Amino acid sequence: MSRRLFSSSICAIAATSIVAFSSPAHAAPDALGKPVGHFSLEAKSADIGIGFTWGEGKLTYKGRTYRFKVSGGNIAAVGFSKITAAGTVYNLKNLHDFDGGYAALDGDATLDRGIGGAVMSNSNGVKVKFTSATRGAHLAAGAQGLSFQIREK
Repeated sequence: MSRRLFSSSICAIAATSIVAFSSPAHAAPDALGKPVGHFSLEAKSADIGIGFTWGEGKLTYKGRTYRFKVSGGNIAAVGFSKITAAGTVYNLKNLHDFDGGYAALDGDATLDRGIGGAVMSNSNGVKVKFTSATRGAHLAAGAQGLSFQIREK
């Protein structure tokens, strides 16, 4: 049995309003504005007190696909899990504005499989809204952050 707990109103609103995304050219504006891209990622998280997350993703923006590195962590977490996520990107005007730290306050509990979603933003004003699925045994509470870095070819 799995359960995803949301401790911030932004995450709760995002989880109830997430819809399947299509290509940005056909996506309709929502509460965050008009989608300008979409992404997917796969990451792993190993946590003993303070957690560490690492992985890779793909960003589709202006008709091109870019690979990016995922890193980050949790405060007050324990366990190991594999995460897959897909989402929508908003307010991205320049490719490298996607780079940076994204933050959200939330918590999660996963035993075998879990699902969730969040809205996160970085200091460049870029927002991402995503749904995620986790596998493994994982318990986390408090601040969570991810960092995305476009990989140069």
